[in-house]
Amino acid sequence: MPDTMAACARGGAYLLAAAILGACAISTMPASSPRDAAIELAPRGKLRAAINFGNPILATRDPRSGETTGVSVDLARELAHRLGVPLELVTFPAAGKVVEAIGSNAWDVAFLAIDPERAREIDYTAAYVIIEGAYLVPSGSPIRANSDVDRDGVRVVVGAGSAYDLYLTRELKRAKIVRAPTSPAVVDTMMAHSLDVAAGVKQQLEADAKRVGGVRLLEGRFMVINQAMAIPKGRDAGTRYVTSFVEEMKASGFVAEALRRHVIEGAVVAPLSTP
Repeated sequence: MPDTMAACARGGAYLLAAAILGACAISTMPASSPRDAAIELAPRGKLRAAINFGNPILATRDPRSGETTGVSVDLARELAHRLGVPLELVTFPAAGKVVEAIGSNAWDVAFLAIDPERAREIDYTAAYVIIEGAYLVPSGSPIRANSDVDRDGVRVVVGAGSAYDLYLTRELKRAKIVRAPTSPAVVDTMMAHSLDVAAGVKQQLEADAKRVGGVRLLEGRFMVINQAMAIPKGRDAGTRYVTSFVEEMKASGFVAEALRRHVIEGAVVAPLSTP
């Protein structure tokens, strides 16, 4: 609990407010038993967890060993252990691909940013991690602040189907959105096509800035992103169990320790939620 609360404090008061959307996903019904939850969450005798590599804060793949690691992977393993079933990681290059795969019944649980568009097909827990979305521009760009982005003639690159794509599609009124195949590809797309702005996870953009050079991050953030666990609609017992599971993982310090273990900076554990 102390580790979790300390991590939350570093995020500042605005992160507490941002978590309200995540808290609204909480069910007021009692948590399900592991046995009842396993029937819905692992109907094939194993838990298929969708892991997407579009957000390096949550999951990455080692280029040499091919091993998939990250906070979401740790949570998936712990959930499978508690349900008493084997874990199968179903990997995707981007969050949008995870959502598209709902129709083919390709996964049982996933790790996604909370968004009202996705909520048509998905039930969410409250957030377990809160991160920031930021803008990056070429060094010589006349754009100096976030408020300068939504203007005529400005072209903003986002990862197709990402939380930033969904959010900016609703919010930008004058700038044009250009979609890259994945969120990690936005900076390369911006550079290759001489576009104006790349939008994405702040930590990813910071790493890209060091890699490509000749670019700079705009100060501040354009959105706060609530990362949660997701379950296809219609699995009520499973959703109640995973909702309770996420709260325990935050309260126990599990999420905070995972962030430290994977050397994740700039993300904080989401506040505890109550029905």
